Amino acid sequence: MAQLPVSNRTLAHERPWLLTALVAAVAYYFLADSQIGGAYLILLKGAGAAALAAYCWWRAQGVSGFLIGLVMALSAVGDMGIELDFLIGGAAFFAAHVAAIALYLRHPRPSPVASQKLAGLALLVLTPVISWFLTFDWSVVLYAVSLGGMAAAAWWSAFPRYRVGLGAVLFVISDLLIFARMGPLQLEQLGDLLVWPIYFAGQFLIATGVVQTLRHPGFTAD
Repeated sequence: MAQLPVSNRTLAHERPWLLTALVAAVAYYFLADSQIGGAYLILLKGAGAAALAAYCWWRAQGVSGFLIGLVMALSAVGDMGIELDFLIGGAAFFAAHVAAIALYLRHPRPSPVASQKLAGLALLVLTPVISWFLTFDWSVVLYAVSLGGMAAAAWWSAFPRYRVGLGAVLFVISDLLIFARMGPLQLEQLGDLLVWPIYFAGQFLIATGVVQTLRHPGFTAD
């Protein structure tokens, strides 16, 4: 029998939930416009973040491990719920952002430099402002406050900025593309191509970055 490369064997054997998440996300991207049944497609869409939640709960312990798993589980609900009703999906993601903010505030970055403070402040302020000009919808702006707060808290946290912080920024970009489709810009085709891969790449970076940091011997998880 053909042997998998060492890196693939490691992912399949030691990180099966990560492999499951990637397979589900890629499958959904290519099957989204197919004739597969609606219910099956909704479940497939939620499977990626659900697998990330399982990975988080399997690999991380304590309150922080529970919180990052909860973030991904609520995101899975949001991924599926948004296919049924935009408000249901938005409410689930709002709750996910609140859980993420609680996690990041538990682990503030010691002595952040001015540029880090400004970057977080920009995410906090500009995300709802841009959302308003894309949609002119106050309900979207309310959601965007939680989105920007999540990204700012991630950037200000002790978790690695170029994994967790970058993942949060990718999440913001994916949602702004969704908002752009709702408003006068009508970026339907661009959004269809980019929203899902940008969103899931962000979630993957957040989940793996948080879990690996929590498991680091020198990091105080709780």
